[in-house]
Amino acid sequence: MSAQDSRLEKHVKMVWDAFEECFPAVPGNTDLIKSMRYSLLAPGKRIRPHLTMEFCKLFGGEEQKALPYACAVEALHTYSLIHDDLPCMDNDDLRRGRPTNHRVYGEAMAMLAGDALQAFAFGLAASNPHLDGEKNARAVALLADRSGYAGMCGGQEEDIQNEDKAVTGADLDRINMKKTGALLEAACGLGCIAAGADEDAFESALTYARNFGAAFQIIDDILDITVPSKELGKSALSDVKNQKTTYATLLGVQGASELARRLTGRAVRAIEAYEGSEYLSDFATKLLERKK
Repeated sequence: MSAQDSRLEKHVKMVWDAFEECFPAVPGNTDLIKSMRYSLLAPGKRIRPHLTMEFCKLFGGEEQKALPYACAVEALHTYSLIHDDLPCMDNDDLRRGRPTNHRVYGEAMAMLAGDALQAFAFGLAASNPHLDGEKNARAVALLADRSGYAGMCGGQEEDIQNEDKAVTGADLDRINMKKTGALLEAACGLGCIAAGADEDAFESALTYARNFGAAFQIIDDILDITVPSKELGKSALSDVKNQKTTYATLLGVQGASELARRLTGRAVRAIEAYEGSEYLSDFATKLLERKK
């Protein structure tokens, strides 16, 4: 196992164990808790909480202190996936290698599970016992800003409104900066808050996140048309089905791949001046080669 895989797996386990503690599997669980557990504990890359803890570590903080923030951003991400898969949105049947939440628990329960996970996320950030109230308030504000109308939800709105329309590269940049990049900014920024990093470090982390997020979305677009559903773990050709313009359809696979590499280079340069940044630089570069 590489050092990269080892560090990621460590954080995956920390997040998994924390969620199991919050939502244990007990006979009295309601359908709502079962639905929340189904998506929250599904196999996943856990990139966002990993970034939270790695940026905390980069700037001299302790991983354990960042864990509640890491769990908060992952809970928000999971809620967004549940809602994104609903028939009123992308109407997908497969997520993280198994049936989507609403296919198992029904649309109403899936909607409620997403709502409850969003509330749970803000509660986690607000009550982080390892950090003071000022840091927790800043964390909540960052999550709210990057997940709301100016961030993730706003990006999803524009994504829906641009189905069946001619979309430019500038449109895609703006949509994906909100839809994908904003929550990654929150993830990296939360690590900085947990570590007590200064404003220069915070801005460097956000620059890394924006470029990392853009490259990540481009690779997603490429995989959507080049990898079958069974290997991808979610419905392939979803963007084609929903008639969405993506980087892969706008630039072609080769052009999109080249753009992803340029953006990753910008992410790396944003943090390269900080001692110990090699891991995060390598992490961003390695994700260019991912297959799902």
